[in-house]
Amino acid sequence: MKTVAIVDYGMGNLRSVAKAVEHVAPKARVLVSADPKLVAAAGRIIVPGQGAMPDCMRELAARGLDVAVKEAAAVGKPFLGICIGLQMLFEHSEEGDVAGLGIFPGQVRRFPEAALFDAAGARLKVPHMGWNEVQQMAPHPLWGGIADGTRFYFVHSYYVEPAIPELIIGATHYGITFTSACARANIFAVQFHPEKSATAGLKLLENFMSWNP
Repeated sequence: MKTVAIVDYGMGNLRSVAKAVEHVAPKARVLVSADPKLVAAAGRIIVPGQGAMPDCMRELAARGLDVAVKEAAAVGKPFLGICIGLQMLFEHSEEGDVAGLGIFPGQVRRFPEAALFDAAGARLKVPHMGWNEVQQMAPHPLWGGIADGTRFYFVHSYYVEPAIPELIIGATHYGITFTSACARANIFAVQFHPEKSATAGLKLLENFMSWNP
């Protein structure tokens, strides 16, 4: 039986993520856990999140989950980061001037409001909230069965800026073009919320549950 641990550090839409995973993988054992030992023992790891980056990093460290997450990423287990779960993989965030986990090189930036206009010249709001297209920048098993340009659901005011272009596997336009998905080896992480993204989001989660990097 496949076991997936959804990392519970007190932030994020954990119940929705768990229910979505149970829907696409009914035979899997889905654990929502704040126990570093259970996270370490699971075969697959999902790190969801929403809220402010400083709060997320503080709560992750307070539970000892920062070490567990870094170890899970390092040992080759299938690893999925969602929203803040993508941002915390990087070295530093402008939100609160806080350090991330440093698994990926790069920064987390706030949307430059002065540059946020749509094609008609109307100002775009921050946070970026709602459905938007994701352009697939490279093939990947988790894109299987999902058309290039498919719309996913976003809620965020900050975006990642990888120092290595090869990490970028998805991009989205909102006034500027920003990185909306990154991947390397056993890690796949997205800025959007698959659990809120209807059929396409469920397909991505299904692909994750069958992925063997």
